[in-house]
Amino acid sequence: MTDDPLLQVRDLHAHIGSPRGVVRAVDGVSFEVRKGQALGVVGESGSGKSVMARSIMGLMPARSAHSGEVCFQGRDLLALNHKQSQEVWGKQIAMVFQDPGRSLNPVVRVERQLTEGMRRHLGVSRIEARDRALGLLKEVGVPDPERRLRSYPHELSGGMRQRVMIAIALACEPDLLIADEPTTALDVTIQRQVLDLLRKVQLERDMALMLISHDLAVVAGRTDRVAVMYAGKMAEIGATRQVFEAPRHRYTHALLGATPTIDHERHTPLRLIPGSLPAPTDPPAGCRFAARCDYAEAACTDPGPAMKAVGQDHQVACVNPARSGAADSKDSDLVGR
Repeated sequence: MTDDPLLQVRDLHAHIGSPRGVVRAVDGVSFEVRKGQALGVVGESGSGKSVMARSIMGLMPARSAHSGEVCFQGRDLLALNHKQSQEVWGKQIAMVFQDPGRSLNPVVRVERQLTEGMRRHLGVSRIEARDRALGLLKEVGVPDPERRLRSYPHELSGGMRQRVMIAIALACEPDLLIADEPTTALDVTIQRQVLDLLRKVQLERDMALMLISHDLAVVAGRTDRVAVMYAGKMAEIGATRQVFEAPRHRYTHALLGATPTIDHERHTPLRLIPGSLPAPTDPPAGCRFAARCDYAEAACTDPGPAMKAVGQDHQVACVNPARSGAADSKDSDLVGR
């Protein structure tokens, strides 16, 4: 892993027009990802995680607007036109989407979907592309790859379709893989297989990985750093073990406290975070978690917290952060899962 960031996101804003007004889905997010590093991005559904990923990829709808900088290997991706972006997709940055059933073309065989990117970006022959496709299917654990190449997506199970999606994403040897909720709609056993596969190929290829999930347990043992998003803003970012063992933002602390654990006492209610996410068309001033926080004070809303360092490689946007080491002992059980 090098010290130079592979991806630098600076003050990223992504707003989307809607009948109810402008949705401020991502509102001033900054972070870095280095080569060979795995970054987990967590937060409740609606926090802006997927929109942020699509902004990085340049896959936002026409009614959207964005600002800030997304520098990949020193090149601002937001300044690229569609043709220039096509040269980046697949070859330098690839993405695994939430629903492989909707992402794969239902009327095109797996072989063509696997090989067309290699032939375009790598300039290999049809035979060489097919051989590489077979090797990729074997690498991601697809049984009987010869047969699967001839299959249509609907002939595969959900787990097999997701493995094919991962193989497609890896086909052109990208430097960064973005996995956006890659285990959606999969059963628990298949979820673990897919997540372990992503971590395995990331380490073997020394590839950067952004793993996006609303499930804290998903990122706990499979990432080097974790970023916590809330209502379009970054709440906390740092080394995974440090954030899980000693969360400093009150939202991170509440998320960990609300996560069920195997030793949770039976017939007792789970801990919940009261309230709900603020409306993205009219977010409150200052800290957007203040209305749900038991420790909120006047400074939380006027002017609100800025991201500040609270340790080595650990930053938090909180006026009244939790004390270091103040996490419930159950919170750290997720680490190492």
